[in-house]
Amino acid sequence: MAGVHGLAAAGLVVLLLAAVAPAFAVDYTVGDTSGWSSGVDYDTWAKSKTFSVGDSLVFQYSMMHTVAEVSSADYSACSASNSIQSYSDQNTKIALTKPGTRYFICGTSGHCSGGMKLAVTVSAAAATTPTPAASSSARPVR
Repeated sequence: MAGVHGLAAAGLVVLLLAAVAPAFAVDYTVGDTSGWSSGVDYDTWAKSKTFSVGDSLVFQYSMMHTVAEVSSADYSACSASNSIQSYSDQNTKIALTKPGTRYFICGTSGHCSGGMKLAVTVSAAAATTPTPAASSSARPVR
């Protein structure tokens, strides 16, 4: 019978470790295999993901596109003239460092109004440090 209890205890330990396993950062390739290009529904793409602090967005695109991080108002207006940050290196990795909504558009004329715009809502990072459970059977040695 001790063997059965030992297996049950080992299984419980595995389950507990899985429950408190740290969350790992994820690199999301924007648009998946299509990349940052015309003809992608970025609203649908973003809604199928959960973005957290520590994750990154990877924009892969051709020379005819750019990535501009903009304010909410500039996102709505498709204006890159007051961008927070602009990129044109064709392989841009942007770290999501704090909770909130971030807005990105293609700065090439007509591309944003054609759908090349992305809004992502970033949630706070999950706790990665497990809280040790107190054991009622543990007694100090005297």
